[in-house]
Amino acid sequence: MSALEEIRQDRLRKRDMLMAAGMNPYAATSQRTHAVEEVLQDFDTLVDDETVVTVAGRVMAIRRHGGSAFADVYDGTARMQLFFSRDTIGLKLFELLNDTIDPGDFIEVMGVPFVTKRGAEAIGATDWTVLTKAIQNIPTEHFGIKDDDERYRNRHLDILLNPDLQELFRLKSAFWSATRSFLKEKGFLEVETPTLELTTGGAEARPFVTHHHNYDMDVYLRISVGELWQKRLMAAGLPKTFEIGRVYRNEGTSPEHLQEFTNMEFYWAYADYRDGMQLVQEMYRHIAEQVFGTTKFSTRGFEFDLADEWVEIDYVAEIKKQTDIDVTIATEVEMSARANELGIEFDGHNRERLTDTLWKYCRKNIAGPAFLVNHPLIVGPLAKQVPGKQVVEMFQPIIAGSEVGRGYSELNDPIDQAERFQVQQQLLEAGDEEAMMPDWEFVEMLEQGMPPTCGYGFGERLFSFLVDKPLRETQLFPLMKPRQE
Repeated sequence: MSALEEIRQDRLRKRDMLMAAGMNPYAATSQRTHAVEEVLQDFDTLVDDETVVTVAGRVMAIRRHGGSAFADVYDGTARMQLFFSRDTIGLKLFELLNDTIDPGDFIEVMGVPFVTKRGAEAIGATDWTVLTKAIQNIPTEHFGIKDDDERYRNRHLDILLNPDLQELFRLKSAFWSATRSFLKEKGFLEVETPTLELTTGGAEARPFVTHHHNYDMDVYLRISVGELWQKRLMAAGLPKTFEIGRVYRNEGTSPEHLQEFTNMEFYWAYADYRDGMQLVQEMYRHIAEQVFGTTKFSTRGFEFDLADEWVEIDYVAEIKKQTDIDVTIATEVEMSARANELGIEFDGHNRERLTDTLWKYCRKNIAGPAFLVNHPLIVGPLAKQVPGKQVVEMFQPIIAGSEVGRGYSELNDPIDQAERFQVQQQLLEAGDEEAMMPDWEFVEMLEQGMPPTCGYGFGERLFSFLVDKPLRETQLFPLMKPRQE
């Protein structure tokens, strides 16, 4: 028998002892009167009034000294010391505590708050009961879980043992709350759009495919937060909408990319990309100040201040400056050759992919904050074209060498849109799995009329940049491959 199995068997024996003593080792309810945080906040008053409180939580540590024992309990709000005396709770309960309770168990304790001889705030137990008996050990707080694979598989323990990680997810919640409140204050209506689609419009990415058995047809998990649906809402007369939701892209994993993540997209009728740039700048500063209390950040080896002026960077000019290639006139052969010279790995030799590849090489040298503008027409199939130029009314905020959002003056010319969808269809037929799927019913909607609109979206990658963590680390439960037996 392995050491771990011996521990498990010992804990099962302790569970049986609790049951024999009349304690349910998996109680359905708790009689808790105070969260630990509440006890600590009102501690002096509770001590002065000799108030009896009942707290509950997970035992993080337990120390036994003859006729007394100390336990540290954590209930998710705060941590507190509990004191058990044989003379106070009686021999039977005291011995049961000693014989059956381990770190990891959940217990409920009734008692009176007091200050220990060492000046610690504690509760002197007058009674206790078990709520949940843990059958397996949890790692000690000192050592935690070091292996990343095990951390992600046992994320509940990783979060339990790591206060910094707990704070990270509180910040992430505040990040989306600040985003939502900002948009609502600006008059945007929060909406919900389909996550199962017949065509994955709104972005260029390889989708996940599933089967709809009732309709006997394949459908796709969305790759954008309802872009084509929210534009329909513009045509429906809703002038400002937004959605925060999950999106799915069947692509590679990197510190900045995952297959499932949260995005936000807003759509604003009678506004253009310049209006969007101003709103986004204000929103990012608002989020930074509300969530982090600062606009200054250090991440990925860059330092930037969102309160600084956001300079504009010309897409084509910046690539030419850094690579000596003009992507508007260079041939695919010339672009491929230059990418190889620069040591850039890339997939596909079509013009759109090569243009995007060269830009991604260049962006890593830009600290920001900045707006990338004047994107070539080929990389903006849903954006309005700048009159008389082969570029689109599109913008992307850049910080720490990467784009952290994308917006544009939405294309509402149905003829132009149909032609661009045809180009995307040709790319799909040529084997480009990331090309955009045409949505001809969307074109029909445009023929019925959609007002001038600015659309914009960003994802949780922005949060990961602001906290300087890999995107995977900022997800509660990142997808893992099954363990290999």
